[in-house]
Amino acid sequence: MAAANAPITMREALTLPSLGINPQFITFTHVTMESEKYICVRETSPQNSVVIIDMSMPMQPLRRPITADSALMNPNSRILALKAQVPGTVQDHLQIFNIEMKTKMKSHQMPEQVVFWKWITPKMLGLVTQTSVYHWSIEGDSEPVKMFDRTANLANNQIINYRCDPTEKWLVLIGIAPGAPERPQLVKGSMQLFSVDQQRSQALEAHAASFATFKVAGNENPSILICFASKTMNAGQITSKLHVIELGAQPGKPGFTKKQADLFFPPDFADDFPVAMQISQKYSLIYVITKLGLLFVYDLEAATAVYRNRISPDPIFLTAESAANGGFYAINRRGQVLLATVNEATIVPFVSGQLNNLELAVNLAKRANLPGAENLVVQRFQELFSQTKYKEAAELAAESPQGILRTPETVAKFQSVPVQAGQTPPLLQYFGTLLTRGKLNAFESLELSRLVVNQNKKNLLENWLAEDKLECSEELGDLVKTVDNDLALKIYIKARATPKVVAAFAERREFDKILIYSKQVGYTPDYLFLLQTILRSDPQGAVNFALMMSQMEGGCPVDYNTITDLFLQRNMIREATAFLLDVLKPNLPEHAFLQTKVLEINLVTYPNVADAILANGMFSHYDRPRIAQLCEKAGLYMRALQHYSELPDIKRVIVNTHAIEPQALVEFFGTLSREWALECMKDLLLVNLRGNLQIIVQAAKEYSEQLGVDACIKLFEQFKSYEGLYFFLGSYLSSSEDPDIHFKYIEAAARTGQIKEVERVTRESNFYDPEKTKNFLMEAKLPDARPLINVCDRFGFVPDLTHYLYTNNMLRYIEGYVQKVNPGNAPLVVGQLLDDECPEDFIKGLILSVRSLLPVEPLVDECEKRNRLRLLTQFLEHLVSEGSQDVHVHNALGKIIIDSNNNPEHFLTTNPYYDSRVVGKYCEKRDPTLAVVAYRRGQCDDELINVTNKNSLFKLQARYVVERMDGDLWEKVLVPENEYRRQLIDQVVSTALPESKSPEQVSAAVKAFMTADLPHELIELLEKIVLQNSAFSGNFNLQNLLILTAIKADPSRVMDYINRLDNFDGPAVGEVAVEAQLYEEAFAIFKKFNLNVQAVNVLLDNIRSIERAVEFAFRVEEDAVWSQVAKAQLREGLVSEAIESFIRADDTTHFLEVIQAAEEANVYHDLVKYLLMVRQKVKEPKVDGELIYAYAKIDRLGEIEEFILMPNVANLQNVGDRLFDAALYEAAKIIFAFISNWAKLASTLVKLKQFQGAVDAARKANSSKTWKEVCFACVDAEEFRLAQICGLNIIVQVDDLEEVSDYYQNRGCFNELISLMESGLGLERAHMGIFTELGVLYARYRPEKLMEHIKLFSTRLNIPKLIRVCDEQQHWKELTYLYIQYDEFDNAATTIMNHSPDAWDHMQFKDVAVKVANVELYYKAVHFYLQEHPDLINDLLNVLALRVDHTRVVDIMRKAGNLHLVKPYMVAVQSNNVAAVNEALNEIYVEEEDYDRLRESVDMHDNFDQIGLAQKLEKHELLEMRRIAAYIYKKAGRWKQSIALSKKDNMYKDAMETCSQSGDRELSEELLIYFIEQGKKECFASCLFICYDLIRPDVALELAWMNNMIDFAFPYLLQFIREYTGKVDELVKDRIEAQKEVKAKEQEEKEMVAQQNMYAQLLPLALPAPPMPGMGGGPAMPGSFAAPPSMGMPPMPPFGMPPMANY
Repeated sequence: MAAANAPITMREALTLPSLGINPQFITFTHVTMESEKYICVRETSPQNSVVIIDMSMPMQPLRRPITADSALMNPNSRILALKAQVPGTVQDHLQIFNIEMKTKMKSHQMPEQVVFWKWITPKMLGLVTQTSVYHWSIEGDSEPVKMFDRTANLANNQIINYRCDPTEKWLVLIGIAPGAPERPQLVKGSMQLFSVDQQRSQALEAHAASFATFKVAGNENPSILICFASKTMNAGQITSKLHVIELGAQPGKPGFTKKQADLFFPPDFADDFPVAMQISQKYSLIYVITKLGLLFVYDLEAATAVYRNRISPDPIFLTAESAANGGFYAINRRGQVLLATVNEATIVPFVSGQLNNLELAVNLAKRANLPGAENLVVQRFQELFSQTKYKEAAELAAESPQGILRTPETVAKFQSVPVQAGQTPPLLQYFGTLLTRGKLNAFESLELSRLVVNQNKKNLLENWLAEDKLECSEELGDLVKTVDNDLALKIYIKARATPKVVAAFAERREFDKILIYSKQVGYTPDYLFLLQTILRSDPQGAVNFALMMSQMEGGCPVDYNTITDLFLQRNMIREATAFLLDVLKPNLPEHAFLQTKVLEINLVTYPNVADAILANGMFSHYDRPRIAQLCEKAGLYMRALQHYSELPDIKRVIVNTHAIEPQALVEFFGTLSREWALECMKDLLLVNLRGNLQIIVQAAKEYSEQLGVDACIKLFEQFKSYEGLYFFLGSYLSSSEDPDIHFKYIEAAARTGQIKEVERVTRESNFYDPEKTKNFLMEAKLPDARPLINVCDRFGFVPDLTHYLYTNNMLRYIEGYVQKVNPGNAPLVVGQLLDDECPEDFIKGLILSVRSLLPVEPLVDECEKRNRLRLLTQFLEHLVSEGSQDVHVHNALGKIIIDSNNNPEHFLTTNPYYDSRVVGKYCEKRDPTLAVVAYRRGQCDDELINVTNKNSLFKLQARYVVERMDGDLWEKVLVPENEYRRQLIDQVVSTALPESKSPEQVSAAVKAFMTADLPHELIELLEKIVLQNSAFSGNFNLQNLLILTAIKADPSRVMDYINRLDNFDGPAVGEVAVEAQLYEEAFAIFKKFNLNVQAVNVLLDNIRSIERAVEFAFRVEEDAVWSQVAKAQLREGLVSEAIESFIRADDTTHFLEVIQAAEEANVYHDLVKYLLMVRQKVKEPKVDGELIYAYAKIDRLGEIEEFILMPNVANLQNVGDRLFDAALYEAAKIIFAFISNWAKLASTLVKLKQFQGAVDAARKANSSKTWKEVCFACVDAEEFRLAQICGLNIIVQVDDLEEVSDYYQNRGCFNELISLMESGLGLERAHMGIFTELGVLYARYRPEKLMEHIKLFSTRLNIPKLIRVCDEQQHWKELTYLYIQYDEFDNAATTIMNHSPDAWDHMQFKDVAVKVANVELYYKAVHFYLQEHPDLINDLLNVLALRVDHTRVVDIMRKAGNLHLVKPYMVAVQSNNVAAVNEALNEIYVEEEDYDRLRESVDMHDNFDQIGLAQKLEKHELLEMRRIAAYIYKKAGRWKQSIALSKKDNMYKDAMETCSQSGDRELSEELLIYFIEQGKKECFASCLFICYDLIRPDVALELAWMNNMIDFAFPYLLQFIREYTGKVDELVKDRIEAQKEVKAKEQEEKEMVAQQNMYAQLLPLALPAPPMPGMGGGPAMPGSFAAPPSMGMPPMPPFGMPPMANY
């Protein structure tokens, strides 16, 4: 069967190897395809990764580095599920990732291994373990839920599929297992069906299963079906079945009848079995796919076989449903992804023709709406109709594929059926069936609606329209309009009958909907007419309609001006205005005329409306001068001003201030230029200064920045309007900083009598010129002096103010200023009054009136400058009596007392309030001793030091410094730069300190001497205090200080002080002496205080005399002293002596240092004594370990054995390792044997050459490292028997195998290594590495065994590694075999061709060649066979026929000159119609003169150079060859050349047939003339019939008459007359029938009116419908047509004339 006519189409969607997928990963365990959207491939080399192939863009695979045991892509979305085994357990870790969001959605660790898993829905994973089945939802945080336990029939089965039905109520699990022992290759299939509702399972035998839904007739709910296929063997008989069973039958509802069918397997596929099943819901087909690539297609409803074919030569292991196509995807072992789809054009003809199953063909066509069953359906319909089975006929018509019976003819047939009394009319049955099936077409909707309208059942129409059961049309709307306008409008809208919709909206006065609807459907109504219509009845509606038109996309369809004129013609000014205001909102330049127009009509009729329009400012393009004039006439002066643009016009209008709002006029000034504004302001002031002043002031305030403040000031000054100036500057003052403006404002306010404002501005303003203002106010002599007081007080003119007020006898203002305004300036007032010689009584009274508010210090300064201080005595005493503590008051009072010498010492010592520094300074020149008193009282250090130095008062200075106890003061007086330092020190030592009884004062003095680095002076001071009898002789601190100072300044005195003094800090002083390197003094101090350890440390560390230290230790006999001596001896390397001292000290704390030193000095005998002492007090692993090591070093192995048997804390493992590292193997052997460290014991025995014991120890250790060590040692010692024992335990570890092999080979032990590997093959833990390594060794050293080894263990070899070795060793035959086993067919083919003497085998090469992926290898193989095996080349090419480019093969053979050699191949592939093949074969046929084969080739295969071949053949000597040339010319349309060639060879029949086929009248008539010229009368007659349609009758008759051939033309003439007579008869008949139809139509229209009421009474009984136009009175076959008149003569029988027609 040709592939084009097959009911199932197969195509290759893609190949996985082309995407870079290694063929070794194209297996069931590595590839998953959960839906038609994604393929997921898991790779494990060269690195672990997952490849995701999106089937919508397969050439862009997504590769991610992921390590997992399995990977599944979600059927719908980019969600990836991963499964990996937890290392060291049988548990599986599951994870779900969202690839797009790059987030992990869920994870879970299963307690048992998951052997199979699958997405059963887009939201649910099915997990199958060895015992149970779980469901895991990807939503929420839920864990896997156990659904059911596996049944026993699935034990030890490989699970290959798991599915659920659409309701998730039924689950099925499929597994396979090896077949029965007598036929294991026939795989056994097992199935477990589980009901979720019933919680029950059923075990069945099946290889593949799937769920489906099917709607059974009479049941509105779909039935759930399960389909499963099985292949079983019972009693030696193989049975293959397909079962279709309903699950969960619905009570009381029709159910699905159980079906089963046989699966027929060809003999070559006896062991084949189903591996997958897919169900197409689109076509209701079952696809059963087998492992070896067979496809069975069955109908779901009847379980009837539809098709069977092999779709893949390679095994198929995976399938997935393709719901979009109604087919499925399949992946085979070769990596092809195949897509199977239904060929909709051929499946129904195939079923009806090939299978002769008409019922199935019709059902398929109806279910899937497929073509090909039209004739069957029509025939069946006619049968049912003729049998009066109208219900069945209606159902068939309703379900007819592609609606072939849903025609007016069918309706007419049902209408023509007479209605039986008491029965439903067939027409209603038909319409009822259609309504249950779906939507009616336009004609059906119209006919049904006509019936319903006649019965006045409008509600039925509304329901059907709401349910979308009727197809709307304009005719239907017209029909419904007679009963319901609203319903008709809905129908018109659905039918897109735009004119009718617009008319309906207009009738309903819903004009806005007209525009919306017209825009939606792209219709353009007559808008102007609509507007005029609306205008007559609804002006406001007209405005709204016009506005809607203006907002239409693409602009208003009617000109705005035209619309406006329509309104104005009817004097609808308000409506016109409303329309224009709305449409002119965009304010476009092109609307200038309309803007002017709307303003004009309103200024004339409604000025207030025009004013409002102008106020909105929405227009800017109208005629402004014209509007300005109209505004002036209408009295809208402000609008006129806004529109005039000439100064004279503005001046003329602006003076009408009585009719202009002041604020608007002020704002208008802002629109004028500076010059024009000033001109207008002058005119207004000239016309009415008083009346317009307020407006001018307001304008000047608003626009002072534009007009200029100076210009405004000049304007007011020009008219001498100080009032205007006052009001103008008053608003501008707060924002101006110009001194002149502020002054002018003060001046204007003063001149207008605004004294309070003058006072305020002078008080608050900071910007006027104070000097200028002061002078103006003094000149103005205002009655109120407060403005002047403000100016003078703020700007420091108080003396001038005082002088002005005093001279003008304004004493009241002086008192008021001092008392109320600024008492702080009273000193200045007093000073000026004193200068003006004012009476003292007034001044005193003034001062006393202020009292405490008066600042004393400046007052004192003023009086002191004028030598009038006594004037203040009464004032100061009054303040003191009031309890004043003001320092300035007391300072002044003190100065007065000092000057009067009124017991000043008493005041200075008792008054606590004066400032010592000020008063002391005042006393320095009068009495220095008083100054010292004042400074002492205030602790004025610098001033006191200076005055005492200056006046040589050093005793007072010394006493003050000692009493102060201030470090900074001491530092200041003791600095070397102080020239008086010596005199001060003498007074301190001789007078100040001896007089002092305070230890703190002494301590501060001593500290100061120390800080000043005066040691000798300090010693002098301390000796006087400590060594002489004083209160501080026995002071602990002073004794310490004396010794320490002597250590620092005079070491020679230290030993004397040590002997004389007893109350000092011995340890601390001793340490200081050590630091000062006074070691003997330090030793004496430590001995004096019995500090023996410190004393011996001085001897050891400082004096460095171990002998004196030992002697001192013997004298004191203290453990601590001996310990210090021992450590010093240890440091000096006197190890034995140090050990003895440590033993004397009984000191175990330094055993680590002792051990290290003893080891370095190799004194292990002494170390043993020391460690035995230490071990009695300390339990340390280090001690016990060192003791064992010491025993080993002195070869006391017996003590070691005794010691380790006794309780100890030694770390024997570390000790043993140390002994091993130190080559003390015998001792190490004792330790390792004791602690059972067999690995180290084995290493030790190897070192001792005790190999047998080492092997025994290694066996106990059972460690790979130990085995290797012993093995390698045995190999080196040539103990190969023992080495093999060890080697067998090593090579079972993959990682260690190569190391062992290399070790043997590097030492040339090849035979022993091969023997080892051969022994390893039989091990229980033998792995791939052993088999591979043995293969490598055979390849290198024993090639004769290699092939046998490869064939025996090909499945257990690491083939890539062995391939590399075979390539290196040039074992080509074996290499080829390995390549084939590894599916590396390209490399296998290349190896065979490159090394054919060794590797070539024809059958093997054919098998390899068809599997290679590199296309170039096909052609390389062709060259190879051409050179080496030309006799077998056709066999090879036949195998490669489906894969090679035939053109290229022919080209290769043509270049090689061996085309004849591949003739069988070319004949076999010529069906592909390849040009190169066709031309090559044609060339061979010409050469062989095989014209039959050549004609057949030319006729069946037209893809070649036809003209070239024809030109070549027309000169050929054989007639048949030349006929072929003519035939080619004819096929190519070169009619003249073909005819000429035929005439040349007298092949007249060929020439006539060519003319007839050409359709060229001229050629035909030329051929007639040629026959006449040649005298071929019979040919002339034949040509008339053959070219009947082309030859004109007049030409034929003329030629026959002129050449006396009427007899030969007469048959032609008779036939022509008969034909044309028949045509005329037909025309006459048609004309008569047309007239009858016209009359019948007129009669029908007349009867329709009369019978309308009768129809209403008769319904629902149906009467035959009136005959439709163009239809006869009787029933006619749908789709039947009258045959057209014949356009040609019937074929002429050979050797005779055609029979004559009867008249």
